[in-house]
Amino acid sequence: MLKIGFDAKRFFHNQTGLGNYSRDLIRILRTYYPEQTYLLYTPKLGKSHYNNLVPSDIIKQPTGFINSILSSHWRSSRIVNDLELDKVDIYHGLSGEIPMGLENTSIRSVVTIHDLIFIRYPELYKKIDRTLYHKKFKYACDHADQIVAISEQTKQDIIAFFHIPESKIKVIYQGCHESFKTVKTEQEKQDLISKLGLPKEFILNVGTIEPRKNALSIVEAIVDKDIPLVIVGKQTSYSKEIQAYVTQHQMEDRVIFLQGLSMQELSVLYSLATIFVYPSIFEGFGIPIIEALYSGTPVITTKSGVFPEAGGPFSCYVAPNDVNQLGEAVDTILNSTEKQQEMREKGLEYAQRFNDGLLAEQWMNLYKNLGNENRIF
Repeated sequence: MLKIGFDAKRFFHNQTGLGNYSRDLIRILRTYYPEQTYLLYTPKLGKSHYNNLVPSDIIKQPTGFINSILSSHWRSSRIVNDLELDKVDIYHGLSGEIPMGLENTSIRSVVTIHDLIFIRYPELYKKIDRTLYHKKFKYACDHADQIVAISEQTKQDIIAFFHIPESKIKVIYQGCHESFKTVKTEQEKQDLISKLGLPKEFILNVGTIEPRKNALSIVEAIVDKDIPLVIVGKQTSYSKEIQAYVTQHQMEDRVIFLQGLSMQELSVLYSLATIFVYPSIFEGFGIPIIEALYSGTPVITTKSGVFPEAGGPFSCYVAPNDVNQLGEAVDTILNSTEKQQEMREKGLEYAQRFNDGLLAEQWMNLYKNLGNENRIF
């Protein structure tokens, strides 16, 4: 049996992105391999229901005055003492980090690298953040026993930017929340339509509303089309830019902004959408695409980078900043129920490679292989 420790800070504190990744991975491991021991290490607990997703006895927090006061320092280095006391076999950094000094113990280490966007697009980040990310991620890649990239795109970036040998990197895709994998009843759909005042047909976009996600191009592409757009995400300065365009072109009745939906509500929303459009410029993977495929919703996304990995051969691909091309793709799908049906069926079929059981097996094989290796000092 293995005792596996996880850097679970994001598990308890991040509502999207790294938080969803952490929660989904822990969930599928505990579901498919309950005989193993899993410990979740976090500097502190969040103020949310995430605290109740796992038994309290597997949650590990800093103890003692110094560790409690300097909890960030505990997470980055002093935690190693606790890992040894807890007799952890493998420690998994779920968000690009591992504690310093872990390589001087018998504990094996894994780090997940989600993306290196801060290197590819430095203008999107503050200099201090770029410097910090580079230092932490580079350290983790250099010192971890195994690196896991969430896509082939991220793997190639790790090789190119950090000069890590390919043999040290394994690709294991992300899954998505189980809510997206269940068939929605007509009652569930009607309840959400009534609650949110949704139109009969609409295009859907989900994700952080920021320039890199490029939602403005969708609004521009449908400016002359009779199809509403629903954008789900926390309001930002970029969303104000989108709203200004909407007002300027008198589209207020056709562009709907939503936020604060539960995961169940979001999954029903996906199933109601006519098309899911995700014209992001760059991602480490693109979980919303997977959510759409599982929901049986046709996908239009970007034709470069990681997106074909996530969307598969039956999604529609466009240049992210080509508004005319995006508009033509929308028209093609809207005007053909046969095309829509093919994309729904084939997209769902492609999504099966991201099923929980398959991903859990890949992870457990990786952990067991690491557990069987002896560290050479």
